[in-house]
Amino acid sequence: MRVVLKIGGSIIKGVNENLNLKIIRDYADNIKRMIWEGYSVMVVVGGGALAREYVNYMRSLGAPESVCDEVGIDCARLNGMILIAALKEDAYPYPVQNFREVLKLLPLNKVLVLGGVQPGQSTNAVAALLAETVSADYLINLTNVDGVYDKNPLKYSDAKLLREVTTSELERILSAEPTGAGEYPLFDPLAIKIIRRSGIPTWIVNGKNPENILKILRGENIGTKILK
Repeated sequence: MRVVLKIGGSIIKGVNENLNLKIIRDYADNIKRMIWEGYSVMVVVGGGALAREYVNYMRSLGAPESVCDEVGIDCARLNGMILIAALKEDAYPYPVQNFREVLKLLPLNKVLVLGGVQPGQSTNAVAALLAETVSADYLINLTNVDGVYDKNPLKYSDAKLLREVTTSELERILSAEPTGAGEYPLFDPLAIKIIRRSGIPTWIVNGKNPENILKILRGENIGTKILK
């Protein structure tokens, strides 16, 4: 079975924090366990705080948003290199840069790691497109909250966790969130559109515990399942 993981950059490095090497190693260990259990694994890593920091620098110097997007892509690929280093020989040694390359590399049976792919496209959209390209059985988005809430839990203390949500409901909930370079929410409109048309089983779960990946694969009721 094929599994696409999207690891939020905020999991790897928080604002004003160093890289969290422990959680990177924990992710590598859990991915290796998935391989041992027979799963084919592909990972998209977000740019997170690193991307936002550099995008802000670029904006302050007057760079256009298209260039800011390119910087965000590079930052996501840097985060991907950290995970590749932790996976060692189980991973293809460089971030894969497009979906055609993904298809060429699939026969190697290595973990393929991607960052960004093209300007104007979030890594959430990359993960959704990747899952569609390889006909994944699971798309698991690992972020810094427990799932989808009825409103932003980082802003509202009374936000309620939703165990299931349709793509239409998700669009409504996220419509007020920013979508500039380096500022994408849980899912952006393109990612939601791809999930809707592909029908790939998709979950959003708390990525602070890498073992949540295996919990989803074993059928435990955690996070939020996105319904077509």
